[in-house]
Amino acid sequence: MAVTIRDAMTDRQLFGDTFGGDSFAAWRALLGGFYGLPLDSAEADTFKELTGRAETPQDAGEELWLVVGRRGGKSHAAALCAAYEAAFKDHRDKLAPGEMATVMLIAGDRPQARTLLRYVRGLVEGNPMLRAMVVRQTETGIEFDNRACIEVHTASHRSVRGYTCSAVICDEIAFWMSDGARPDAEVIAALRPALATLGGKLVALSSPYARRGMLWDTYKRYHGQPGRVLVAQAPSRTMNPTLPLRVVDDAMKDDAARASAEYLAQFRSDIEAFLSLDQVEAVQRSKPLELPRQSGVRYVAFADPTGGGKDEFTLAIAHREGERLVVDLVRGRRGNPAAITADYAETLKAYGISRVSGDRYAGQWVPTEFDRHGITYEPAPGTRSELYATFAPALNSGAVELPPCATLSKQLTSLERRTTRGGRDMIDHAPGAHDDRANAVAGVVAQMAKKQARPQIRSLGDGLPNGTFGRGDEAVNGTFGPLIGNFR
Repeated sequence: MAVTIRDAMTDRQLFGDTFGGDSFAAWRALLGGFYGLPLDSAEADTFKELTGRAETPQDAGEELWLVVGRRGGKSHAAALCAAYEAAFKDHRDKLAPGEMATVMLIAGDRPQARTLLRYVRGLVEGNPMLRAMVVRQTETGIEFDNRACIEVHTASHRSVRGYTCSAVICDEIAFWMSDGARPDAEVIAALRPALATLGGKLVALSSPYARRGMLWDTYKRYHGQPGRVLVAQAPSRTMNPTLPLRVVDDAMKDDAARASAEYLAQFRSDIEAFLSLDQVEAVQRSKPLELPRQSGVRYVAFADPTGGGKDEFTLAIAHREGERLVVDLVRGRRGNPAAITADYAETLKAYGISRVSGDRYAGQWVPTEFDRHGITYEPAPGTRSELYATFAPALNSGAVELPPCATLSKQLTSLERRTTRGGRDMIDHAPGAHDDRANAVAGVVAQMAKKQARPQIRSLGDGLPNGTFGRGDEAVNGTFGPLIGNFR
């Protein structure tokens, strides 16, 4: 007789010692319903509460989306599903010679996916029957003697292609980021065909974040609805009653909005996208990526230094053409900061620039290093959030031309506007994302706007048309009013 998920969770010869107690009762009801098992009255009530459905399912589901708070047992449950699908399902009659039934563990990065793999190893190595099925173990996976394997993968739609999957576990999908963009939709689209041959299961789990992305879209569409896509939503303590109440209470006192997402499993309403892809693409030139220096044009530069690691040391250069601010180039490099500084200094000189603005990173090291190459580095006033607040009106008015840089586009569209506890708006990148190039571009645009605002404004009686501000021998359209106001 086939082993069911309930058998795996309750039989002490399998995983009953871990999942058979009262603390996993909610998980047993949820997974039992997902796999189409009969539920007793208590389990049925729990299932309906978690899923918002009026009835328990009669058949197994294909996809399980879990909106569950932190410390709610998601990783344990995901590891159980992975081990169960690999060890207790036999797909050999459907596999071609040399083909493996793969259970993918996908996370935002490889270290996070390996953390989930450690949970799986604990279940496999702690059970004599499963341990005997293991053919080989590597740093990134486990191979079984039934031509099934469990492998670690990262959230890339390219790397998941070409597999035949019996199950896919998508860990913390609400926080997947890649090069400043959210790859969740593309990854899920690439995975569904890989699951089709074996009728595999897709299990996506995460504590919630903002009201966007695949987790939010799937929640809106399927929560409380019958069908093969099952969506469950539950606070941490509902799924893991052993979590101390004080942990949740202390988090709520510290930051109620964040704690409501992390422990109460509520999507955040205080976070929204700052710029849309349409807004960014509307002001991008088609080519070239970088504009060469033009004779007689004055250029301005902004740098966002870094000490290495995952962040880029970025540089943006811009100039003004009439009422437009043109970003000539944006570059980002990783590596030795001193070598990058030397290279950027040569680029600045090639554009006739002797001064560059930037943030106050690393105290005096950055100004000293630029000075060694004949460039004056001036810390820019204001915060990163204020730079973005200045940048947005110029972009929305069409007064900015951006280069066709894909990384820049991804970073700009991943920026978030959050409401702080004090009621103020803050603009920053999402957790796990980067905004190095976006910050450099916003900084150079703010510097150009600042230079426009510096000259004394003449009165309208000086012969200029209404709605136009005088700056010596030039005029700026009234669309720059918000920018000028930011620098008075």
